[in-house]
Amino acid sequence: MEKIIKLIDESELKVGLVGNPNSATIMLPVAKESVYGQEAENLKLWGVDPELGKHFIEGLADKFQILYFDYEGHRMQHPVPENLTPENIVKDLLTIVDEMNVKRFSYYGYSWLALVGLQLAIRTDRLESLIMGGFPAIDGPYKEMMVVTNKTYEQALNNQNSPVIDEQDQSSPEEVDWDHIEVKINPNQTKQFVTMYENLMEFDDREIQHKLVIPRMAFAGEKDTIVYGENFGSVTVDIIGILQKNKSDGRLARDFVIVNLMGFFREGTDEAY
Repeated sequence: MEKIIKLIDESELKVGLVGNPNSATIMLPVAKESVYGQEAENLKLWGVDPELGKHFIEGLADKFQILYFDYEGHRMQHPVPENLTPENIVKDLLTIVDEMNVKRFSYYGYSWLALVGLQLAIRTDRLESLIMGGFPAIDGPYKEMMVVTNKTYEQALNNQNSPVIDEQDQSSPEEVDWDHIEVKINPNQTKQFVTMYENLMEFDDREIQHKLVIPRMAFAGEKDTIVYGENFGSVTVDIIGILQKNKSDGRLARDFVIVNLMGFFREGTDEAY
């Protein structure tokens, strides 16, 4: 079943629900539409499965009911530069489950959609479990990502009239000069993430752990560390380092299942999954 749902900003999102209705429901806001042809070949060069959303859903639908949609893709097409706050994102997600008549569900998100899952978990009692990929649930790099998103937004503003150079059009990621790459993107698309991280600057992810009484897991690839160049604030976002530190903390390890995935790396690197 697929349905077009109106979100709180009045934009419309296609949402699907498949699988056994008698099984537990998993929300997948990361289910991107499949792409083909040259666009698919470009994604493969970057270690990205062009049919990842389809394969993800098919791999789970035999055992679970899957509630799927592409929230990131939707927000890139329908940016809300001043309103992508944690509260509004959660309102969007709860609007979706209400419209699809889903009472309780588990949540899986990756990267910024993983931190969204944590925000969802502390704002609703309808969540049954939480899986966070590529972003730590404890000691998350919010300040570092604030720097990166601010720099990205500045570049988007400054480069509006510059020639378009798409880094994923390069023949391979090795050809990209990561220290000097410049962003050419709609400023509204990146400003919305500035807004999101601005609203998380006072968020204490350690302080809220006692509120989480559901099963939960955090994971990252063994090389999930990004060293940003000067254009992006010269910061390091060490996802796997944070998770490894948390795993060595006996109390945190009891609270969260923390997994280091050998051979699994962040989407968009030159390493294959």
